[in-house]
Amino acid sequence: MATKHDYSKDDIRRIVKEEDVKFLRLMFTDVLGTLKNVEVPISQLDDLLDNKLMFDGSSIEGFVRIEESDMYLHPDLSTWMIFPWSSERGKIARVICEVYKTNGEPFEGDPRNNLIRVLKDMKDAGYTSFNIGPEPEFFLFKMDENGKPTTKLNDHGSYFDMAPLDLGGNCRRDIVLTLEEMGFDVEAAHHEVAPGQHEIDFKYADALNAADNIQTFKLVVKTVARKHGLYATFMPKPLSGINGSGMHLNMSLFNNDGDAFYDKDGELQLSETAYHFLGGLMKHAKSYTAICNPIVNSYKRLVPGYEAPVYVAWSGSNRSPLIRVPNARGLATRLELRSADPTANPYMAIASVLEAGLDGLRNEIVPPKSVDRNIYHMNAQERKDNQIVNLPDDLLDGLKELSSDKTMKHALGEKIFNSFLAAKHLEYDAYRAQVSEWERDQYMEQY
Repeated sequence: MATKHDYSKDDIRRIVKEEDVKFLRLMFTDVLGTLKNVEVPISQLDDLLDNKLMFDGSSIEGFVRIEESDMYLHPDLSTWMIFPWSSERGKIARVICEVYKTNGEPFEGDPRNNLIRVLKDMKDAGYTSFNIGPEPEFFLFKMDENGKPTTKLNDHGSYFDMAPLDLGGNCRRDIVLTLEEMGFDVEAAHHEVAPGQHEIDFKYADALNAADNIQTFKLVVKTVARKHGLYATFMPKPLSGINGSGMHLNMSLFNNDGDAFYDKDGELQLSETAYHFLGGLMKHAKSYTAICNPIVNSYKRLVPGYEAPVYVAWSGSNRSPLIRVPNARGLATRLELRSADPTANPYMAIASVLEAGLDGLRNEIVPPKSVDRNIYHMNAQERKDNQIVNLPDDLLDGLKELSSDKTMKHALGEKIFNSFLAAKHLEYDAYRAQVSEWERDQYMEQY
């Protein structure tokens, strides 16, 4: 996790003076998960600290109509951070903001505000925190003379390879050093299974900070990669025939007694709370897939043969199901959702899986039995006998599942829910209208 500080307004003013900060980058995230920013000179600092900075919300995907466009940015001062790559003409600081309406109320179309709302539901249910340990993967590609990404990988390494096969090592190390300079506690960094693919794991954090960290992580990775003449992409499946990039979400729920998922006397040393939370995750899995795997390309990764999950099942001992229970116990007891990918809006993805789990707790949903053999080796009848169903085949299938799930509508709130569905149906329609190279290769001469 990135280090958080309880900065006061006076602390910020002092730091700005001591560090010669010249510009402020005010960051927030739209419904599609894109990190947005409004950059202002340091002369606007007092207005920012007094919640008086406005922006035009009508230009942001999924926000508001033109006639209700004025919005305010309220900074979360604990997210204050000075970029280590600031220019010679003064440093640039960032702060993550929440979006507010002109009447002073939090804007319900802001994914960060929405996650804060769901976390309040969690606390009202008697829990203190929901921790997330993300594992985002990415690819490094070479760029052309115009600075555009090519499909040429920068190495041919594989899992845990070292130089000379892993030519992304220097870039990855620079990313780690930059993250650490920004307060991240990096736990591991290594080459992943596919050529050109990398993973950097950082320490878990509470849900809101974890979502902030994921967005900051993506920005750092892309910025540092460009300095190495490389293009970093979080696209789940940029190339056919190799593994795609996921973002496994390790999650644990805490109460005043500690990790609510742990029970030393329970089956697998899991508590009844863990099983009911798991039951909710299983019940709503097909619905939150559209949120955790939100683009057309996401479903090119969720196919058999490349380690990504395809079936709704769970296990404490193998890695083929959707949800895995890692071996660690005590305060490290957790559930790992393996389907999510790094194109997901982290605020929405975390809100959706938390609300699914809370639904399992409210209704005491019992999950099906664990599946402790390789699901890919089962036939259709064996999967049916074990109550194993498929994840959605494509984005349209996922949107159909999402649109009929009232729990997921509550997880996102009506405004985000409707905006997301509308935007994603437009995206799928645009994709469906395109003719691919595969179709031409397959059909031009045959018909």
